Amino acid sequence: MFTRLHRRAAIAALSALLFSTQGPLHAQNKKTLKVGVSVGSGEQIFEVVKKAAAREGLSLDVIVFNDYQLPNAALAAGDLDANAFQHQPFLDNQNKSRGFDIVPVGLTITAPLGFYSRKIKSIDALPDGASVGIQNDPSNGNRALLLLQQAGLITLKPEAVKNNTATPLDVVSNPKKLRLVPLDAAQLPRSLDDLAIAAINNDYAEKAGLTLARDAVIKESPKGPYANIIAVRRADKDKPWAQQLVKAYHSAEVKRFIETQFNGALVPAF
Repeated sequence: MFTRLHRRAAIAALSALLFSTQGPLHAQNKKTLKVGVSVGSGEQIFEVVKKAAAREGLSLDVIVFNDYQLPNAALAAGDLDANAFQHQPFLDNQNKSRGFDIVPVGLTITAPLGFYSRKIKSIDALPDGASVGIQNDPSNGNRALLLLQQAGLITLKPEAVKNNTATPLDVVSNPKKLRLVPLDAAQLPRSLDDLAIAAINNDYAEKAGLTLARDAVIKESPKGPYANIIAVRRADKDKPWAQQLVKAYHSAEVKRFIETQFNGALVPAF
């Protein structure tokens, strides 16, 4: 479904495919919601959320995306009621750069970021001049650079660290002369054969058969600031259905599923 949508140039086409004959999205007491999630773990978790939501009298139509750019555009355009795929720094950047007015209504999971490799087993074996893949979107690229700094591989400008705006241009010390290679997040797993290490978000790592505990050579702390969120348009944040959706996600069965299914690669943030 998403692949077909992605090939269409206009968000209006996305609307035509996602929208059918249901009532207006702004209705106060919606009983069916269209929720955008990311491919992989997001799909799996929402299969459990759907069951919990049904007990609240809420039916979820889960729309799966394999790209980080369209879910907020679809939500802002009214083609989704909510999405659940991003952390707050990513949303802040999207709101600022694309003019969206999207707000969080509840926490979901934390997905610690990892650097993965097909060439080395330990970060101590990283050679001088190695090619290092990072995400090319501002939020996740900043996150990857912070993780490299925490590992002692680079030093960033303090102001960029403070503002969570680090880019490769903010690297002030790079003793191993690493070559930073910004790529689309979805492309990073496919580029592992050409890179020494690459920062890969959890959903893409899982799809590539990689796990944080087993395969990552650098791991982010699960207690970091990157908890994912359920997001809606600002006009909908106080609607009863938004709170019902959060309540369903925060159910005991969803929490138990996350804790037992992902071996610490995902942890509940609620």
